[in-house]
Amino acid sequence: MHRSTASPTHPSGRTLGLGLALVSAFAFGGSGTAAKPLIEAGLSPLHVVWLRVTGAAVALLPIAYRHRDAVLRRPGLLLGFGLLAVAGVQACYFAAISRIPVGVALLIEYLGPPLLIGYVRFVQRRPISRGAAIGAGVAVAGLACVVEVWNGLSFDALGVLFALGAAFCQVGYFLLADAGRRGDRPVDPLAVSAFGLLIGAVLLTVFTRPWQADWSLLGGSVVMNGHTLPALLPAAWMVLIATVLAYLTGVVSVGYLSPPVAGVLANLEAVVATVLAWVLLGEHLGLPQVTGGLLVLAGAFAAQTSKPPTVEAGGGAGAEVGAGSAAGAAGSSAPSGATASRAAVAARERVAAADRGVSGRSSRTSRGD
Repeated sequence: MHRSTASPTHPSGRTLGLGLALVSAFAFGGSGTAAKPLIEAGLSPLHVVWLRVTGAAVALLPIAYRHRDAVLRRPGLLLGFGLLAVAGVQACYFAAISRIPVGVALLIEYLGPPLLIGYVRFVQRRPISRGAAIGAGVAVAGLACVVEVWNGLSFDALGVLFALGAAFCQVGYFLLADAGRRGDRPVDPLAVSAFGLLIGAVLLTVFTRPWQADWSLLGGSVVMNGHTLPALLPAAWMVLIATVLAYLTGVVSVGYLSPPVAGVLANLEAVVATVLAWVLLGEHLGLPQVTGGLLVLAGAFAAQTSKPPTVEAGGGAGAEVGAGSAAGAAGSSAPSGATASRAAVAARERVAAADRGVSGRSSRTSRGD
């Protein structure tokens, strides 16, 4: 594995990754609060999403140009990130809320972390820490309270499928962010974000048809919780903070944390969104939402404090060869079967040769042995 950042198991690396993931969750959480005044002023939700993604793509054009070689090195990765992590999440979510309540759609979308854990464990066959698994379950239970899912329980098969599509696209966000650092041709996470947003903007342009929107609204004023402010202010916040900063810090954090842990921490976005809506928009925050927020925090804490799972190394040849540093080095990889026997014989021969060299070394002239 090729990484440009510190190892996830290194304490300083995990601390930095945790900080970046929290910044990302807080930044993403403010998107709805910034978007609502624009929607109330007359822009459709889809056009607000197009403005958000396209504005962020334009802001990141210098980064895309600097890392333009990434297009030739990992074109499939960048296309997948733009399709799933940017355009797919947005399109599926808005298609879902057109048919089912917002709370239900959010809850299903945030099943992404448990789905991610299942994919990593059973498809990639990589170990998962117990804390990450427990944290994901607790966080989902908390989310059910935050969105008060019981107030909008209704079943629409197509709407549920769209919401599940958003959840799977969210899984793609974390997996592709992690995959960019793997292999023989790793891609800078900043390039993944920049090109992903650029590709997502192109795809959303076809889907949302922005030329039908009345963009003159951005030159006027909007109302937020009874206060009048320039429309460009929430638009700039939505683009620069809730998208540019959110994607950059989120993608980079996956390199310091495992995708499952980063996914659980991302659930904090819903809590931040609820609290900001309460503070800035005057929306009511009830006891179930407070309780749910605490559960999400507990789940995130359980996930990020868990120790990364380690793969135990077997004894193999090392058990058969017990003397000398050469034997110890040969046994560290623990081969099995016939390979283990050959490795053990080779290690014993190196130890014997080393012993012979030691016995005659005093009569030799100095050399760089």
